[in-house]
Amino acid sequence: MKKPAIRHFLDLADLSAADLRGLIDKALARKAARAGLAKAAPDNDAPLVGRILAMLFDKPSTRTRVSFDLAMRQLGGQVLVLNQSDMQIGRGEALADTAQVLSRYVDALMIRTSAHEQLIELATHATIPVINGLTHFSHPCQLVADIMTVEEHCGAIKGQKIAWLGDGNNVAVSWIHAACLLDFELHLAVPDAFRPPQTVLDWAAEHKAQVSIGTDPKAAVQGACAVTTDCWVSMSDDPTTTAKREKAFLPYQVTESLMALSDNAIFLHCLPAYRGKEVAPQVIDGAQSVIFDEAENRTHAQKAILHWCLATDIP
Repeated sequence: MKKPAIRHFLDLADLSAADLRGLIDKALARKAARAGLAKAAPDNDAPLVGRILAMLFDKPSTRTRVSFDLAMRQLGGQVLVLNQSDMQIGRGEALADTAQVLSRYVDALMIRTSAHEQLIELATHATIPVINGLTHFSHPCQLVADIMTVEEHCGAIKGQKIAWLGDGNNVAVSWIHAACLLDFELHLAVPDAFRPPQTVLDWAAEHKAQVSIGTDPKAAVQGACAVTTDCWVSMSDDPTTTAKREKAFLPYQVTESLMALSDNAIFLHCLPAYRGKEVAPQVIDGAQSVIFDEAENRTHAQKAILHWCLATDIP
């Protein structure tokens, strides 16, 4: 019998439109099915009983760590948390060796790391599914939760306009990938020095995605159903550039006046957020903010991703 192909979840660009649409629908369905259940209880349908997920971290995490842990437990499985400082890769062991060893111990690996190359190397040598919990290049798990949140508040995302303000970072890259797959408009307003990688913009153009990029935040926000941003300085950024980055991004702060340019737009932020920096307190703590719905949806998104990677009952 032919062994089924390994289902890695590395980048949205690797998926089909049907794959991504199915993940979002599955996440929404699992969220609805949990209504009335205790937070820590397993789902009524727990397809991952007996499965173990290893989570590898080389940087601090709140939402990724907790949401994957809860997701695996609610699907009936178990988790093993590994920090890089606790493992031999912290002392120079080859990542290829680690991938092959862990493949003999657990059923799936989730890694949150800086270098995208580490993710790819892990997936190349692992014989079990590998999931991108975050890299400096992309953050695909976040996008499943974000699109869930948009659809809960604004209806189907197809044909809608989404505005991204600030840094053309890993989350922006995954928004670009999603825009191509799900046929919505993405308008990015970013400083010229902080545009997403040109290879990603070229990919979007090649796939005829409705992605536009400029430097005017007002134009990006006008008519959008959702406005989203991220922190100006992340853990992987050189701390000596903080002042330079904050000066460049100041015109892209999401303010009440910017939000007023789009009727009833929701505000998204993957968190952690810094009030008074990338977003005004009146916006993030105001009626248009859905950041905690978005954070909650990470758990349901992770369940859909884990099921897609591990379940044997999907084509």
